[in-house]
Amino acid sequence: MTIELELQIASNAQTLPHPSQFREWVGHTLADRIDTGELTIRIVDEPEMIELNQTYRHKVGPTNVLSFPSEIDPQFEIPLLGDIVICASVVQREASNANIELLAHWAHIVVHGTLHLLGYDHEEDDEAAIMEDIEEQILTEMGYPAPYGDKIVDD
Repeated sequence: MTIELELQIASNAQTLPHPSQFREWVGHTLADRIDTGELTIRIVDEPEMIELNQTYRHKVGPTNVLSFPSEIDPQFEIPLLGDIVICASVVQREASNANIELLAHWAHIVVHGTLHLLGYDHEEDDEAAIMEDIEEQILTEMGYPAPYGDKIVDD
C-alpha cells in the first residue's frame, strides 16, 4: 500500500499528535480498502474552521472535522482521495468535556475524516451504523477504546 499524506499545521495549538501518528491512523483506516492514495490533513484554529463550516455546510460555528473528498473522475486513475480539515481546539475541548484521552479522540477524528474520503457517511441511521462499526473496529484494532459511548463526532 502506498499512501501519500501531506500534513499541514495551520494552528497555534501547543499539543498536537506527532506526524507519524497521523500516518498510522490514516494507514490503518485505508488498509484493505485501497492500494494507493493521496490526501492532505490540515490542522486549523477556530477562525478558519468557522469560515469553512459556514461556506461548505452553511452551519454557524466551528466543528471538529470536515472532509472534502476528491471530485476527480475515477476514469483518470489519479489516486487523490481529498482533504481533511481538523480544528485542534475543538478536538481538545471535546476530549476534555467527554473525559476522553486526547490522543484517542485525535485518532477517532482522523479515522472518521478518512472514512468520509472513502465515501462513508452518517446522514441516515443505517449509514451511521455502518460507519460507526467500521470506526470502532479500526480504533480497537489500534488499541484505542470504542468511541461511540458519547456520540461526540458532529460533522
